[in-house]
Amino acid sequence: MPVFTYQGVNRAGTKVSGERVAETKAALQAALRREQINVSKLSEKGKEFNIPTFGTGVDSKELAIFTRQFSVMIDAGLPLVQCLEILAGQQENKIFQKILTSVRASVEGGATLSASMKQHEKVFDPLYYNMVEAGETGGILDTILQRLSTYIEKNVKLKRAVKSAMIYPVSVMGIAIAVVGLLLWKVVPVFATLFTGLGAALPLPTRIVIALSNFVGSIYGLMIVVFSIGSAIAIHFWYKTPQGRYSLDALLLKAPVVGMVLRKIAVARFTRTLGTLISSGVPILEGLDITSRTAGNAVVERAIAQTRKAVEAGRSLVDPLKETDVFPGMVTQMIGVGEQTGAMDAMLQKIADFYEDEVDVAVKDMLTAIEPIMIVFLGIVVGGVVISMYLPMFSLIGQLSKT
Repeated sequence: MPVFTYQGVNRAGTKVSGERVAETKAALQAALRREQINVSKLSEKGKEFNIPTFGTGVDSKELAIFTRQFSVMIDAGLPLVQCLEILAGQQENKIFQKILTSVRASVEGGATLSASMKQHEKVFDPLYYNMVEAGETGGILDTILQRLSTYIEKNVKLKRAVKSAMIYPVSVMGIAIAVVGLLLWKVVPVFATLFTGLGAALPLPTRIVIALSNFVGSIYGLMIVVFSIGSAIAIHFWYKTPQGRYSLDALLLKAPVVGMVLRKIAVARFTRTLGTLISSGVPILEGLDITSRTAGNAVVERAIAQTRKAVEAGRSLVDPLKETDVFPGMVTQMIGVGEQTGAMDAMLQKIADFYEDEVDVAVKDMLTAIEPIMIVFLGIVVGGVVISMYLPMFSLIGQLSKT
């Protein structure tokens, strides 16, 4: 029989770990459950290290649909295991189907739903399984799942707004670079050879374009391409370090136009996440801890972590938030009102609604402003290269007409 290693917490709240022999993982989970050990990690010995995968294989939209269907089934009174079996059976995504089947087997073996989901943290993040745990504890799992599905749907909408804002300028810049590069590499040398053979006097714009073409076709042009790719890779790996991520995120928040939009997105995500957790019965300190880990921006993450330490020391929520200088004054004022009235969760949801609308408006305004700028830029760059190649032609035609 296989040997399994496990980690968990016993009924006294002490962390325990060890090795056990069992026929299956589900059988061991059931045995540990009978011993009142809440399992957090369980794996077969010798198979702890898996080949790394890129991404989870489950997108937010699929997770939102699953959560919405799950909440409806639970509300209708279907048993938990049966719900998971039905949802796994109708799941088209094979990766998600395998994960749901694993969760069902774990629950059937005696583990809680939240503990079973925690084993697949890449799909069910800390916010998700902590809210499920709160729902299980309070007997309101259907309500919690409804709130989760609403939260995920709104988060998907927010991400879609950001992508729509980035796709247009990035695609236009990419097209401009590709077209100009092709012209300088293949087309301009043909014209340069022609002009040399005819002995035409070249105006300044034409000479500049030919010089750029010679540079692009030389070893220096290749070196610049290699250097650019190397710089992009270096920045990518630097961003994975805590200091690099914090520095780049801080720079993005201070960037003109884009920084304002990113700040609004950060505020919307923070208030939506914390509001959803508090309304689901998750304690404020645990809620702040989860929110900081799902903030999506290192500056905001550090600000929330500092706020959590201050709240843990006995201070109110609003004062530490003000001291971070990350959140707008209106946000901290509304949170202060929520603290005083005891309606923190409702106030946070209202702030999130307001800032999500603000993000939509800001993205539309940004696209409206960027579109003509991009068109003019593309016309000047590409048109400038083409016109500079035709300028000597006009000079030659003028000389031929005189003769």
